[in-house]
Amino acid sequence: MKGKKLFNVDGDDSVINRRMIKGNVTNLFNLNNVKYTWANKMYRLMMENFWIPEKVSLFDDKRAYNELTEAEQNAYDGILSFLVFLDSIQTNNLPNINDYITAPEVNLILSIQTYQEAIHSQSYAYIIESIIPADKREKIYDRWRDDEILLERNKYIAEIYQNFIDNKNDKNFAKVLIANFLLEGIYFYNGFNFFYNLASRSLMIGTADEIKYINRDELTHCVIFNNIIKEIRKENDVFFSDDEIYEMFEKAVEQEITWSNHIIGDNIMGITKDTIEQYTKFIANERLRAIGLKPLYEGFDKNPYKHLEQISDTTGEGNVKGNFFEANVTAYNQSTAVEGWDEI
Repeated sequence: MKGKKLFNVDGDDSVINRRMIKGNVTNLFNLNNVKYTWANKMYRLMMENFWIPEKVSLFDDKRAYNELTEAEQNAYDGILSFLVFLDSIQTNNLPNINDYITAPEVNLILSIQTYQEAIHSQSYAYIIESIIPADKREKIYDRWRDDEILLERNKYIAEIYQNFIDNKNDKNFAKVLIANFLLEGIYFYNGFNFFYNLASRSLMIGTADEIKYINRDELTHCVIFNNIIKEIRKENDVFFSDDEIYEMFEKAVEQEITWSNHIIGDNIMGITKDTIEQYTKFIANERLRAIGLKPLYEGFDKNPYKHLEQISDTTGEGNVKGNFFEANVTAYNQSTAVEGWDEI
């Protein structure tokens, strides 16, 4: 793999010769002629979803945090620690991916994604500073140092990303794209459901509103990499190894279940180890279908948290309207506080 030149005088920006990777472009943003029209739609949706973390009030959550059980507080803190890692590594690594994408319309939305990941990191800082007692805050950021299961989770994705930085070949880049898809499509959602579960019981509603904005962004990010992978498979049917994709999915699902059982388990009302397994394998199957592969887990075709979908996928006026598992979005809210918890 070779990165793009900052300005390639010998480049060809014609649509007919454009490729997702390994194309020969000038690297100027000629956005009047695009090949990947879905990227234009994603650009508009992502720009409409501009929001500011501090516009969501967390005043009541500080009191509600003290009303959580010890198990709920531990899960709340631990999930935040993992989410901080996910968006930190995405903010830092997305430019490494963007350097090898040779379609300006896709470069543009990956740049917006990088910005959004940075906003997510600020959101977690805002939550931590507003709600978590001062003597516990640093422990959330440093939890990976003492929690071996969390450390293993963090290392798995980080090492895949680092391997490509150290050795920029096709195989490593293919793994980076799949790892990114797994992160955006599987790793967030047991954690998100934990916050939605609390909100459905009138606990930590401000946090869940903040997570809802992040959830919307992550949906678009998942769609981006779903489409990138499908386009590359069309243009180069041997670039990805299906066996390696399945192997990476199995590892990701195993780690997601292990981590969620470790941090949530059977200790939270409305969530069990059985529903964690059902949900994780369900979304893994949906993600595989989205990139044109057969499901990996037979019999895992139902979402055990269907009752929480109205929280992450509302259809009220001005709110997000989309189907997460069909990987599309049709409307976004602007940068105002999310409403609608009284409907739950």
